[in-house]
Amino acid sequence: MSNPNTPSYEASNIQALEGLEAVRMRPGMYIGSTDLKGLHHLVWEVVDNSIDEHLAGHCTQIDLIIHPDNKLTVIDDGRGIPVGQHEKLQKSALEVVMTVLHAGGKFDKDTYKVSGGLHGVGVSCVNALSDFMKAEVHREGKIWSQEYSKGIPQTEVAAVGKSDKTGTTITFHPDPTIFSNIEFKYEALSNRLKELSFLNRGLKLTITDERQKNTDGTFVSEEFISEGGLAEFVKYLDESRTPLIEKPIFVTGKEEHVEVEVALQYNTSFSENIYSFVNNINTREGGTHVNGFKMAVSRLLKKYGDDNNLFKKIKPSSEDFREGLTAVVSVKVPEPQFKGQTKGELGNSEVTGIVSRCVGDILGHYLEENPREAKRIVDKVVLAATARQAARKAREMVQRKNVLTGSGLPGKLADCASKDPKECEIYLVEGDSAGGTAKQGRDRHFQAIMPLRGKILNVEKALEHKIYENEEIKNIFTALGVSIEENNEGERILNTQKLRYHKVIIMCDADVDGSHIVTLILTFFFRFMRPLVEQGYIYIAAPPLYLIKAGKKFQYCWNEEERKEAVARLAKAKDGKEGSVKIQRYKGLGEMNAGQLWETTMDPDTRFLHRVSIEDALEADRIFSMLMGDEVPPRRAFIEKNARYANVDA
Repeated sequence: MSNPNTPSYEASNIQALEGLEAVRMRPGMYIGSTDLKGLHHLVWEVVDNSIDEHLAGHCTQIDLIIHPDNKLTVIDDGRGIPVGQHEKLQKSALEVVMTVLHAGGKFDKDTYKVSGGLHGVGVSCVNALSDFMKAEVHREGKIWSQEYSKGIPQTEVAAVGKSDKTGTTITFHPDPTIFSNIEFKYEALSNRLKELSFLNRGLKLTITDERQKNTDGTFVSEEFISEGGLAEFVKYLDESRTPLIEKPIFVTGKEEHVEVEVALQYNTSFSENIYSFVNNINTREGGTHVNGFKMAVSRLLKKYGDDNNLFKKIKPSSEDFREGLTAVVSVKVPEPQFKGQTKGELGNSEVTGIVSRCVGDILGHYLEENPREAKRIVDKVVLAATARQAARKAREMVQRKNVLTGSGLPGKLADCASKDPKECEIYLVEGDSAGGTAKQGRDRHFQAIMPLRGKILNVEKALEHKIYENEEIKNIFTALGVSIEENNEGERILNTQKLRYHKVIIMCDADVDGSHIVTLILTFFFRFMRPLVEQGYIYIAAPPLYLIKAGKKFQYCWNEEERKEAVARLAKAKDGKEGSVKIQRYKGLGEMNAGQLWETTMDPDTRFLHRVSIEDALEADRIFSMLMGDEVPPRRAFIEKNARYANVDA
């Protein structure tokens, strides 16, 4: 018998969301999230439509403009979205494309052989999540226009002028009631356009930021065009590494309407970097195309090594064949099957064999025709296999020691009382002195403290077994409760099942040395514990830069603007003279007592934490290699370009 107090469940309770209402109700289902990543996803849905016009042979230039009010415009010189009457829906095709889900030319194989985007969801989805959108189409000698708000047309499709060009211009303003932040990040957009230029040889892409001006009064802007394509892409990614071969190996092939392009190059580093794309969409989780590439590399190098008797003393794993490898795998697939709405992983099973055969043919010929380069690559494989065995022994020693000593927790670790990882956090603190202060100031229930002595090992330039032998790094592994294990193919995987803290907070001095230590620790996490970064467990503490005092009144400040405001306000409150205000510049955590450290940097109610995220793994990898690698010129260029943004102590 039903409870009379239970709410009724009748036909009237069933919601049928019409049109674009579903997108506004559940935006995460369509664009992944409503944070900055989701915000930029809107841009790529519009840009992808223009890229598809390029892939169809009808677009040579795409311009992106960020306006001061955070409107964004994408202009292309393609054919222009059709504006004629849609026979079935009895309205302009432009309005159909802009306001109806799953409507567009991408379902017609004669219109687009391959396409990216969300298969007809894209631009209408962007429209639904914008409080303003305007479509302007140059086509058939006229300029056609229509405006929308939250997906609803505000005007009819109408001819508003004459034009001798063709193309589409889309301008939109993200709805601030949907997105937590509607301020576009120039660097994120610029990096993606640069990436797209490499993936689409000869396509000109520009970005202009009307929010920023150069010293000559012009708007900040960049232009990208690549004639070298993927080979040029790999050289760009490896600019801070030392190559083993003179120029990248380039693979191109086509089978069963699937087009394959691959560029690969070996270098002297110890990391593997494979980036993959399907119809220009970055498949961050890889998929069948990446599997095919890995199979081909392992198969061909193993055959070459066996045929030339180069693996006499060692048995390489599949991972050893890829150490020091940088590669870009790009495929064009007519009907791609993705896992997940935002296309993180390709699922088409037939692509594995196609890519494997294309890469195998070219790589096999390369190895036979270039014996000197082939020998260098195989020597690198042997070195990787030897180092892997040494690293395994080093890892086993650390884990065996933990078992023999009971809990295995480092002696320097001041653990917290709680055993619930979801509420526990650990501070990795620069130096024993600051670590001691943090231990006194913390909340012992959920905050653990582990001091780190000096600068940890630069993992970018160290053999793996040396990393596991480093005392500070061993302490981080054992304190966190994670371990690196090998699967059946010899690939190293981070086991996070026993992770003891869901917040790992790096806390260093607010000076140059502190910034260097933060970079070293982040490099370690990026290379060896990337899943913790991807899952949002890594944070950077933000101790204040200043303490401003005027009599008994005081204020902590985290930047120059806050300092100026505090000085002016406290001086006015005291006697109006700025000279009567005392300014203390904190250079080290040790300058604060336990109470000050708690209230400024450790109290969850008042502290500032920066969560470390990887918006662009490709660019993150390039920057870590540049900052922590051997090559000086790229690092100098990076510092010179970005020095104006840095707060560097004398």
